[in-house]
Amino acid sequence: MKLLDGSVTAPLGFLAQGVNAEIKSKNKKDVGIIYSICPATAAGVFTQNKVRAACVDISQEHLRNNQAQAIVVNSGNANACTGSRGWNDALKTAAITAEALDIQKNDVLIASTGVIGGFLPMDRMEKGIRSAAAELSQAGAVNLANAIMTTDLRSKEIAVEFDIQGHSVRMGATAKGSGMIHPNMATMLGFITTDALISASCLQAALKASVDVSYNMVSIDRDTSTNDAVMILANGKAGNPVIDDVNSGDMKKFQEALDYINIAMSKMIARDGEGATHLLEIKAENAADIQTARMIARSVASSNLVKTAIFGNDANWGRVLCAAGYSGADFLPDKVDVFIGDIQVAKDGCIFDFSEEEVKPFLESETVLIKIDLKSGDKNALAWGCDLTYDYIKINADYRT
Repeated sequence: MKLLDGSVTAPLGFLAQGVNAEIKSKNKKDVGIIYSICPATAAGVFTQNKVRAACVDISQEHLRNNQAQAIVVNSGNANACTGSRGWNDALKTAAITAEALDIQKNDVLIASTGVIGGFLPMDRMEKGIRSAAAELSQAGAVNLANAIMTTDLRSKEIAVEFDIQGHSVRMGATAKGSGMIHPNMATMLGFITTDALISASCLQAALKASVDVSYNMVSIDRDTSTNDAVMILANGKAGNPVIDDVNSGDMKKFQEALDYINIAMSKMIARDGEGATHLLEIKAENAADIQTARMIARSVASSNLVKTAIFGNDANWGRVLCAAGYSGADFLPDKVDVFIGDIQVAKDGCIFDFSEEEVKPFLESETVLIKIDLKSGDKNALAWGCDLTYDYIKINADYRT
């Protein structure tokens, strides 16, 4: 597998663009389109929040036939909790996009992100959609990545190339996420494109499995959004033999590429957490089963007390054990060892004589690794988060204004 420059337009047959439609601000791009030159096999994973934006339900409905040709997205306004008007505005968004691209409206997937509880300015939305549609290009992927950002400090893009039976296959992605991030499906907006030829059932299975080891293992602030979505389009332009067996070697290669991309995106999201100064990586290892490992890793990554300790460069291992204890996982606390970086800070669930000075460099590094050795099996899981800082409060205290 080779890392490429670019993102969603790196695969063959994909174009993109992002423009400023003044949805919330005159100073940033906020409407974008991803377009496949032909109908693509499509799949999605969406928020489990019971309060859901119209775009989530409409996109799920449009995915019933496992096909799509475009994704339209806006930032600055979530169009959530907006009733029948919000629903109609989302449908109109799909219809405008379909008309501008000369495709079927059911082949348009929709995503929105931003402030909850405000109506979309549809006159500006329409202008932005038509402008983005008219300016689609391979180079437009950069503008698209910027258009989906809200409180993100940096755009998030990646692309890779890999081989399927002698055919070069490409996969690219862009994502946004900085706050309101917590494992309960996708926890952000993510868009993936590939020119692989793959069946709908294999594509959905691959996406779900990948989300479980990537976006579902990220937590910034214990909030799951109303608009979370990860969508993937596969247009088959690579010309590889169709991937239609979930147990095949080709499926394994596809899954490895998808996991690589989504884990990379997840780490970018965690590192860009609102106000963050450290990426927090939690490894729960030697668990009796994978579910136990995931539950503990996610719980520790989600703990506000662990996050504040990392911000303060405090080797407070007791908070790690505490978070593991309320994870809901079944394990033996008196067998657990805890490490910060390479330094052991707890043994068999108890105090351990360690040097605070030796731990300090690991706490001060950009990425802080905490390992929890459960000594009960051979299953491992990784989760990602960030420290919790004063700036997180500042950013979210006046988000609407």
